[in-house]
Amino acid sequence: MEALPSFDLEGRVALVTGAARGLGRSIAAALAHAGADVALGLHSLAGADEAISAVESQGRRCLPLAMDMLDLDQVRAAVVAAAGQLGRLDILVNNVGVGPENLAVDVNVDDFDYTVAVNLKGTFFASQAAARLMIPQGYGRVINLSSQAGFVALPTESVYCMTKAAITHLTKCLAVEWGPHGITVNGVAPTFIRTPGTGPALSDPAFERDVTERIAALHRIGEPVEVAGAVVFLASPAASLITGETILIDGGWTAR
Repeated sequence: MEALPSFDLEGRVALVTGAARGLGRSIAAALAHAGADVALGLHSLAGADEAISAVESQGRRCLPLAMDMLDLDQVRAAVVAAAGQLGRLDILVNNVGVGPENLAVDVNVDDFDYTVAVNLKGTFFASQAAARLMIPQGYGRVINLSSQAGFVALPTESVYCMTKAAITHLTKCLAVEWGPHGITVNGVAPTFIRTPGTGPALSDPAFERDVTERIAALHRIGEPVEVAGAVVFLASPAASLITGETILIDGGWTAR
């Protein structure tokens, strides 16, 4: 009988950055549901009880770790601690992202540097630290959070769009370089998802109507679990021949 695809992550260990809430928490819970033990990269260990519970309720081990993406020593230490305390590191999900809004003519240097440091620099060096552990074991899955903003222009978000486009290309570069070591590198690029981060903007009825209209095919705001499902797929054996790709999860926004 021909083999069937497997989405099972039993025995794997994952690290999810920005795992306290929103997409990160949903992704961590989904990976645990698929069988992985999960380390939570957290800006602060305070207030992480719900994220920890989301993993442990699936019967998996959970390791909360301080992981401020602006502190590269802490980023590297968290990656090493995840592997050391959970036995190995198979999956890294680079979820953390920031995007201060401003017209391009008004962007200040501090906001520019902050966005690039978190979205690009943090992602690169977390991936580097993970790859240093994955290369010797001959296996790894790195999954980066890009955005539809890396594919379309969003007014007032030029710097955020720039960094997310860069994440998509970084994904290709790392995939080619690390593929010979059994490591796949892929990305997901969501549209507007209902999370605490998007809540304030989506609370404006006019803004929500505009966004819903732009989500051209499905005409609705996404939910975190709809992104988490794609991450689990890319982390699973079913996606073993996929690398260097970024999956748009945009309800048809970019298809228009």
